[in-house]
Amino acid sequence: HIMLVTLLLPFLCLLSPAAAGKLLVIPMEGSHWLSMRKVLVELSKRGHEIVVVAPDNKILIDSADVYELKTYPVPLMKEVVEEHVRTLSAKSFSQEPFLVRFWKLLVEYRQSGTIFHASCKSLLYNQELMKYIRDGHFDALLTDPVSPCGQIIALHFSIPTIYFLRLVPCALEVHAAQGPDPPSYVPRMFSENTDHMTFSERVRNFLIALSESFICNIAYSPFEELASEFLQKPMTMTDLLSYGSVWLRRIDFVFEYPMPVMPNMVFIGGIHCGEKKKPLSQ
Repeated sequence: HIMLVTLLLPFLCLLSPAAAGKLLVIPMEGSHWLSMRKVLVELSKRGHEIVVVAPDNKILIDSADVYELKTYPVPLMKEVVEEHVRTLSAKSFSQEPFLVRFWKLLVEYRQSGTIFHASCKSLLYNQELMKYIRDGHFDALLTDPVSPCGQIIALHFSIPTIYFLRLVPCALEVHAAQGPDPPSYVPRMFSENTDHMTFSERVRNFLIALSESFICNIAYSPFEELASEFLQKPMTMTDLLSYGSVWLRRIDFVFEYPMPVMPNMVFIGGIHCGEKKKPLSQ
């Protein structure tokens, strides 16, 4: 964790060199949170004050001594979110033909957009919690950009943003950072292509890229409308994510296809590999 903490420290320093920083965290559920939680534990050991904000229908996000957890009410039951996560995971990795999987994922992505949008709107218009954030004078905001709610808050209160992610659907993280992403060379998610494609595979890869744009437009258009309304200026997902100060990407260049990266993107894949694990039983 040493490298990761070193990257975060510049955003967590106050004017006094001996003072610790104050970090606001807007996390994602599931495995996204499990990775982020370990980083928060390490930052807490270094004296930083951490506040985690999560909906009250949280699944894995829990209370802990290393951070303060603040929750807000949302209109969706926890069971609804859990069922959606299970369904989306199963359909994302199914072995069905592409067109069948595409239409099923379209339905699930629309549902994801509805769930995340409802949660985000509940947070943005929670006057008590927003006042707390405004008066908290946070030095940085750590968030997973798959749901851009954290970035909307960061822009509203002018807080530097640190993204903690593996990737964002439709390669939005590449576009937001103004990096090249040619579909003729970069394999699309779930395409099963490599970076050495035949002509027919390149055509298929290009068509998948087009379908991704269609799906993400459906999933993220409610967020764009919400962000535009809340920030009182037109915003797209690319606009929102382009304000990220540092991108901490949970991938390792060794296991990825060659890709251009921007200077503020840092690979942190394998940050948990150094942990001591219990030996397997006989």
